[in-house]
Order: sequence, then C-alpha cells, then structure tokens
Amino acid sequence: MRFTVHNRLGLFLTAAMLLPVVLILMGCDGDAKKAGDDLSQRKINVVTTTGMITDAVKNIGGERVSVNGLMGPGVDPHLYKASAGDVGRMQSADIIFYNGLHLEGAMAELFEKMARTTRTVAVADGIPAERLVSPPQFEGMHDPHVWFDVTLWMDVVRHIEKILAESDTVHAGVYHVNAAAYLARLAELDASIREQVQTVPQNSRVIITAHDAFNYMGRAYGFEVRGLQGISTATEAGTRDVQELAMFIVERKIPAIFVESSVPRRTVEALQAAVEARGFAVAIGGELFSDAMGDPGTPEGTYIGMVEHNIHTIVHALIGEKK
Repeated sequence: MRFTVHNRLGLFLTAAMLLPVVLILMGCDGDAKKAGDDLSQRKINVVTTTGMITDAVKNIGGERVSVNGLMGPGVDPHLYKASAGDVGRMQSADIIFYNGLHLEGAMAELFEKMARTTRTVAVADGIPAERLVSPPQFEGMHDPHVWFDVTLWMDVVRHIEKILAESDTVHAGVYHVNAAAYLARLAELDASIREQVQTVPQNSRVIITAHDAFNYMGRAYGFEVRGLQGISTATEAGTRDVQELAMFIVERKIPAIFVESSVPRRTVEALQAAVEARGFAVAIGGELFSDAMGDPGTPEGTYIGMVEHNIHTIVHALIGEKK
C-alpha cells in the first residue's frame, strides 16, 4: 500500500491544469488585500483547508478573523481539487493556512504559487520534526494526520497564534489570550482521552479503519493501528490486504472495526465479510471522523467534539458497549 509514482503524477497533473487559472486570478485585484494594508484596522481575511484548521483559527482569532474554510464535512483532503472559486478566495486572502505534509496532495503546487503574493502557512510546520511519524510504506514522507495526537495539535495552535500575532501586532494580546484558553481546553481533552483508554483491555486496544489516519492517536494513547489503504486514500486496498487483515482480526479476536466519514464504507464492509467467512463475527463499531469533521452546529463540527466522539466510539465498541 504505497503512495506511488503514479499517484504523484496524477496529483502533479491536476495542479498543473490549475496553473493557468491561478495566473489569471493573480493578475486581478478585485476585492483582494492591498499592499501595505493595516490588518489591525479590520478583520483578517483567512482561508483554510480542513475543518480542523478552520476551527483552530476561529478559536484563536475570535472576532479578529473572517475565516473561509474550503473543505467541509465528508470531504477527503487527499483527493480534493481546488475549484476556480477556491483559487479566487485564496488569492484574496491575507493568510492561507493549510495542513502540509502532503495531506492536500492535489493542491501542493497551487500553494507554492500562492505563496508568491499571499502569506501561505503549513500549520504542521509548528510541530518539531522529531515528533512526526514517518511510516516506511509512505516512502520517506511524514504522516500528515497530526491532529489525532492532541499534544501535537496544541503545537499547531501555538503556531497559528504566532502567525496571527505577527500579522496583526496591535492585537497580539488578543490572540495570546484566546490561544491560552483554547490550549487549556485541549489539555483537558488529552487527559480525558488517556483516562478513557484505560478502560479498554490491553489486547483489545486496536483501531482498524479504511486508511491509516490514526497512527498519531495510536502512538500517543496506546492503540495498535491497522488500515487497509495506507496513509493516503489515493491508494487502493487489494484482496490480499483484506485477507491478511481479516486473519489478524480473527487471530486477535478484535471485537470491532470502524468506518470513516470521509471514506466510502465498502472497503470496511468487505473486510467484515472476509472475517465472517472465517467464522468470526466482527462488528462495525461506528463511524469515526478522520480527515473531516462533522456538520456545522453539531458537537462533531468542532475539533474537540470530533475527537470526543471518536474516542467515545472507539472505547465503547472495543469494550463491547453500545454508545
């Protein structure tokens, strides 16, 4: 299960096809920010990619920011292709925040072009390199799903605070106060996860999903993690992958596997059928939010609510309780 040269070529071609659109829009000011604009006199116009980043910027920036998130519920950032409207929104932004680490693979070259005229920030740059995971199957690149270790996401929050404060020094204190309050809530979330995990028998602490989005959660909170599609959903699970993971589930008597909100259910359902063919019943323990959050206005539509939903779903499924 590799992020192959073929995958990379496809993403490169996608970005290349967007380049003419970018160049056209970059030549048009419209409502874009103006050189020398004093951001302290108005809201900062921010464009973000994933919902997790959108939520973090809103918590840190508060009333000082206007945030336009490109990727909503159920959107897979690995495969997301920017529209002409997205490019226009980014060109008009004061700051663009994206995850980085190749999460938004089809947009990589677009971010490079945008960085020539707009402050464009990979939030994962706020995490020390030694704390990143580099699975061998990802060919030397880092796992981008950093938000599932809450302590790493706290580094991201600090990085976003720093960028906002640098861009609007007059209101640096506002960003510091907001970030400190949010970091306190994240510290409580991290402690709550660790407490809940202790209720799961050691041998059952296994998270099995469609793709390897939960490696950071596994490392931070003591889960073994298995995914059918590798770290990027641009890869496909083969019959051998399904059969090998089915055997693992039977041998370990894993009680539950999980579907993801941004990945089609069919792969996990095929795995469930393969396990049942071996005479063992494994439940689909519920839906997890991996690369996208839930609907706006719901608890899962926030980063904290999403993580709380996931850990509650995982723990209760693995100990055989209904939510």
